[in-house]
Amino acid sequence: MSEREQSNAVDRGEQPRPLSVSARLGRLQFHRSGKFRVLQLADVQDGPRVSKDTIRLITAAVETSRPDLVVFSGNQIAGYDPAYAETYCKRHWKTPALTQRRELALSHTRQLVRASIGQCVQPLIDAGVPWAVTYGNHDFQCGLSNAQLDELYREFDGCVNPPAPPADGAVCVPERVAALPRETVFACEPGTFALPVANERGATVLGIVLVDSGDYAPTGGYGAPSPRALRFLRQVPAQLGQGVRSMVFQHTALPQYYRLLKPVASTAAHAVEGYRMFSGQYYVLDERATEPGGYLGEGVSSPDDDSGEFAILTGTGAYCAIATGHDHRNAFVGQSGGLAMVASPTCGFGSYGPIPERRAARLFEFDIRHPYNPRTQLLEFGRLVGKPSAKKAYVYGMTAASKSQSEGVHLLHKPNAFSRFVHAAAKTILGK
Repeated sequence: MSEREQSNAVDRGEQPRPLSVSARLGRLQFHRSGKFRVLQLADVQDGPRVSKDTIRLITAAVETSRPDLVVFSGNQIAGYDPAYAETYCKRHWKTPALTQRRELALSHTRQLVRASIGQCVQPLIDAGVPWAVTYGNHDFQCGLSNAQLDELYREFDGCVNPPAPPADGAVCVPERVAALPRETVFACEPGTFALPVANERGATVLGIVLVDSGDYAPTGGYGAPSPRALRFLRQVPAQLGQGVRSMVFQHTALPQYYRLLKPVASTAAHAVEGYRMFSGQYYVLDERATEPGGYLGEGVSSPDDDSGEFAILTGTGAYCAIATGHDHRNAFVGQSGGLAMVASPTCGFGSYGPIPERRAARLFEFDIRHPYNPRTQLLEFGRLVGKPSAKKAYVYGMTAASKSQSEGVHLLHKPNAFSRFVHAAAKTILGK
């Protein structure tokens, strides 16, 4: 079907063909052009009524980048939102006892969260793009566990999160999902699973791995992936095949992200203070370890303890890159130990972050000729959408570095007629 035919089909109220080639094929696969695209959405972090500007950014990013897969990398739900006050859970080990009143409150929270999810994923459903979800440190705070949230996400079309195997069973279990009927997904636990990406002949050449990076540590600071998730990372290479490498998406950065920073005096231009065990020391991006165009707007909020994840990712030789969110005001790409390490800013308008124009989705483009060196680009709100409709966005303590020039890579093409049509329709629906 041509672009004009797709546009006419929309006019007639018919369902257009999915934007995702993988969705049409029923499995994640490189195009005939040799490309495969993943769109990362970090830190939507909003309450039941998701900001219209967040939805505008998601819609525009999907239309213009035409990804094969969208990854939500955690903190989709602002679990601390006042709407969830009756079921709020500050730490997962402090869950209140389940009384009849709390059970009723959780039922209401479930409805609110489902509505929030629906707003975020509707642009992906409309475009026919498969999507995957992992979790952060705020999702569970609404009172629903990650397992319960996973069940809600799987109710929506396009979700490729697999059912989690029993916690006392195998760590890496092959599963099938309705959104990609020809895909074998390797499941571990809610938010932790692996998605093989095939070439045109059906052979796996790349892995996309999502990891639940944990929430909080009982000793203070942020948590880390569970021992089960770490075992999973060791087992994934054998399941995908010899020589196949993977990219990891998770919420919280590793402590080794500090290897991409350079200690400076507190008075240095654009200096930011480190987090917890790095507090009292000030940093800027190390230009020798990072690509041009990135910015550091806050200290990297990593766990205090090294879980051993970095050693697994670099020691096995089976991982090529990791992308995280969590630090809303950071956006940079670097490399350490042969591993590409990416920090992505918030795409949301419901919490703090860079100036509104710099909130962004991040696009990764893999090339079949060198599948383990993806190119990446920030799809910023100001360049993609324009001016925000909201009267304010949560911006504080922003350094001038957050206003630096965009990354040099340009992966987008001029929007086609169908994309322009859908974008106009989305504006009408949103009342903008």
